[in-house]
Amino acid sequence: MNRSLTLTSSVAGAVIVALDGTVLTVAQPDLRHDLRASLVQVQWTTTGYLVAVAALLVFAGRLGDRYGHRRLFGIGMLGFGVVSAGIALAPDVGWVIGLRVVQGVFGALAQPATLGMLRAAYPPERLRRPIAVRTAAIGVAAAVGPVVGGALTTGFGWRAVFLLTVVPALALGALALTGDRDHGRERSCGGLDLPGAVLLGTALAFLVHTLVSPVGTAGAVGAVVAVAAAAAFVRRERRAPDPLLPPEVIGSPAVSAALGLLVVAAAALNGALFACVHLLQGDLGLTPLRTALLSLPLAVLLVAAAPASAVALRRAGARRTLAAATAVLSAGLLVLAQASHAAAFCAGFALLGAGFGTVMVAATHVVVRQAPAASAGVAGGAQQTAMNVGPVVGVAAATVLMGLDGPRSPLVALALLTLAALPVCRALPDRPRPAPAGPPSDVPAGRSDVRHTGRAVERISFPPSLRDHES
Repeated sequence: MNRSLTLTSSVAGAVIVALDGTVLTVAQPDLRHDLRASLVQVQWTTTGYLVAVAALLVFAGRLGDRYGHRRLFGIGMLGFGVVSAGIALAPDVGWVIGLRVVQGVFGALAQPATLGMLRAAYPPERLRRPIAVRTAAIGVAAAVGPVVGGALTTGFGWRAVFLLTVVPALALGALALTGDRDHGRERSCGGLDLPGAVLLGTALAFLVHTLVSPVGTAGAVGAVVAVAAAAAFVRRERRAPDPLLPPEVIGSPAVSAALGLLVVAAAALNGALFACVHLLQGDLGLTPLRTALLSLPLAVLLVAAAPASAVALRRAGARRTLAAATAVLSAGLLVLAQASHAAAFCAGFALLGAGFGTVMVAATHVVVRQAPAASAGVAGGAQQTAMNVGPVVGVAAATVLMGLDGPRSPLVALALLTLAALPVCRALPDRPRPAPAGPPSDVPAGRSDVRHTGRAVERISFPPSLRDHES
């Protein structure tokens, strides 16, 4: 497998999906005016996509483990591109909502595969840099997305933002399928656990729907269905011969801790951004442009944190890196909660970007590296689920708290939530021990199947790096 091509495909696919969400946010007012849609209908152009993605990510990862990540990535990208073109030609908002749901299905196929391909192409001890590159690219896409979306919408209308990703998505999809050497061959990784997939998808879909629309009968019913489906899923997984979430993936304390930190960090970042927009433009009277300029340090530090995180993981280990990053993220929220002038807001956004960028790289590294190669898709699906559920939780919490006590209260609450997550870092791997200078006489050189147990240290033939006990 060509590692350079795999990394390029993974990064480009992740950027396309990230751009699609950020450019649409800016284009929604124009879409609403052009199609004479209500505010609720416009909201569903995003909600429908999120529900579809959340419901299918883990199952899509399982499909990738069984049939090949490159194949699923190719199908996802081709479908994503075709549906994007269809949305650009949609005659009314109903078509836009329906096609966005379909686009979410194809997005769910592609997203776990972007991580699954990396896990299959790179040995565990060399995953830090590819994941850092992928994270930095997503940060760039998130930063330039609103600018690109605003320029396209101003010059050509909202339909242009959906045409932006059509050609690259189709090209990536075609390249992935034509280069799939395992085409037509089914991989062996157990059953698909369709009942478990239906239960998990139902739980996640209704959870997202409830968080987006928590008020009224629909919200209450959605919450009940989500809890019932989640309970049934847990019961099913305990008895299934081939569970959707293999114990070697989700049963690891390190993986569970990393996924929890991803949810908290994503909730903190997106909830803070939602509150800060209202604080800066509503309470302080800043223009949208001025608000965007103040938040630029967030994007800059998020991108810069990616390569720095790879170095920190190698030198300090996942536990110390994630604990420090979580503390920095909380500090940024507290600075923003007290900020009253431009320098303070810039400092708060910078801390927010540095903390979140580091958490995203380090926690993703733990999740992907810990998973066996045969379950890399499921691990990628779980990571992507955390990154999709977290923002919905954060924005929902910020909305409720803003209604009670203004836009600064969510920042304080999210900072406390982030600090409360610090004890979770204890479950993460500690820093690596240095490898001995040479192999002992009773272990052949190059062997790497001895794990850390007590005083035993794993012997590997690679240069000193993160060991298996750190994954």
